[in-house]
Amino acid sequence: MEHYLAFVVASAIVLAIPGPTILLVVTRSLNHGAAVRRATVGGVVLGDLVAMTAAMLGAGAVLLASAQLFTALRIAGGLYLVWLGVRTWRSRGQQWVLEEPVEADPKRVFAESFAVTATNPKSIAFFVAFVPQFVDPAAPWLPQTVLLIVTFVLLGGLNALAYGWLAGRARGVMMRPETRRRVARTSGGVLVAGGAAVIATAHT
Repeated sequence: MEHYLAFVVASAIVLAIPGPTILLVVTRSLNHGAAVRRATVGGVVLGDLVAMTAAMLGAGAVLLASAQLFTALRIAGGLYLVWLGVRTWRSRGQQWVLEEPVEADPKRVFAESFAVTATNPKSIAFFVAFVPQFVDPAAPWLPQTVLLIVTFVLLGGLNALAYGWLAGRARGVMMRPETRRRVARTSGGVLVAGGAAVIATAHT
């Protein structure tokens, strides 16, 4: 239960950090209507489910092969989070400036959002880096993994809907350079701190 509660808290923090998925949702929310926003979120949620399942199957294979390899995977995951944090800090939120066509078909948007999310190597790498930190090697792997995947996908869907809703109502504020800069620095700092904590506790 402690692992799960820690996972819920950590997931909420990580999901609040605007990454590529949120960027996609926000961009389409800023340029299109509610139907496109919902289609984008639906595609992203399904894509996350596929990518996360693929990532955890790989992590499970590593755990079954060797506890030492699993520890190495956790350390590598921590290093990846640190690198991601540094890159986010240095970006200054510049990736938020995007343009899209005025018209968009919700069905096409759903399919594109799913394809981009499900096949994104960076998404799979992130899930491999993040989720295994909350898996207890001494407990059955499958029930833990299913619970973590379902929880993260549900939280991710709610988070994406919230960002899309806010984007549609606060376009001016969200696109200000200073706002993007502050979000990038806060997000980067959280990722670096989280990665460092993962590395420090990898052997526990």
